[in-house]
Amino acid sequence: QVQLVESGGGLVQAGGSLRLSCAASGRTFSSYAMGWFRQAPGKEREFVAAISRSGGNTYYADSVKGRFIISRNKARNTLFLQMNAMKPEDTAVYYCTGTYGSTSVWGQGTQVTVSS
Repeated sequence: QVQLVESGGGLVQAGGSLRLSCAASGRTFSSYAMGWFRQAPGKEREFVAAISRSGGNTYYADSVKGRFIISRNKARNTLFLQMNAMKPEDTAVYYCTGTYGSTSVWGQGTQVTVSS
């Protein structure tokens, strides 16, 4: 089973950019559809973006469409989330997740804070 570790979170000013990474252990990374979710204080965890196993299909929440880009590097077993034109409402803990059949795995999360 894949294990996921996120990195790249931090503090950024509104309008700035950050790139999150999610390193996957295990040989079956390419078998997993991958995605990013986020959870702001006092709110439910919400979908941000997803990418198919091949990387050929991507999906985004309306709130990040046109600003965020999800990608994966199979050779490096890594998932990325490039976040541009960031807004204070993007402040949350960001989680990487992978799904294979009925199995889902989650990372521990990385904090992203956008100051106004």
